[in-house]
Amino acid sequence: MSRLWLIVPAAGVGRRMQSECPKQYLPLAGRTVLAQTLARLHAAFPAATLCLCLARDDARFDASMVPFADWRRIDGGAERADSVVAALAAVASEAADDDAVLVHDAARPCVATDDLIRLLAAVREVPDGALLAAPVADTMKRAAADGRVAGTELRDGLWHALTPQGACFGLLREAYRTALAQGVALTDESSALETMGRAPRLVAGRRNNLKITQPDDLALAEQILAAQVSRNPPLAAQHKAST
Repeated sequence: MSRLWLIVPAAGVGRRMQSECPKQYLPLAGRTVLAQTLARLHAAFPAATLCLCLARDDARFDASMVPFADWRRIDGGAERADSVVAALAAVASEAADDDAVLVHDAARPCVATDDLIRLLAAVREVPDGALLAAPVADTMKRAAADGRVAGTELRDGLWHALTPQGACFGLLREAYRTALAQGVALTDESSALETMGRAPRLVAGRRNNLKITQPDDLALAEQILAAQVSRNPPLAAQHKAST
């Protein structure tokens, strides 16, 4: 079976959190957001190789946050895409083209382990890659420049893109090269793959795979984690063991 690489971009400052501390280092349920996220990934993929993308001058990081035996620190970039490209380049001499790569936001600590496992199965099965996503449930409005409603969008077929997202190493690296050469603004791996005409598979994931972005999200994430642990005692044991 091909090797699994996990890329976690964590070089951002999270300005929308209105905090002096980057959001990945804010406290969450007794640990940092980053430590919670890495523990969740480790619970699903303990044998994976982690590429953790951090700012070069990051003094808040502590290696004790990382539960993986096989991991490396990589200098991240100004944008998420820069960090992913740096990670792909850093392991190019080790990775095989058919190795699986999953990229996950550092600020998504609530992703469910069974969603992670189903996503990896899809990445290994689908030549075009795959991503966790959730169907849009709310009525979608398009805003005009003045902040008023410009129209209502049909939600049929619309999905919220979540993470992780992934593909085989060779394809993902070429997708990023192609998209950046074309000047495409990339916000996720799927958009890079789409520039090559690929159609990644949407893997339905839980809606509570929250990305911590606004100050209120931190309290919500803590509630989600507590509810997940109470519903899943085995996960609670894994979570505690990785502390």
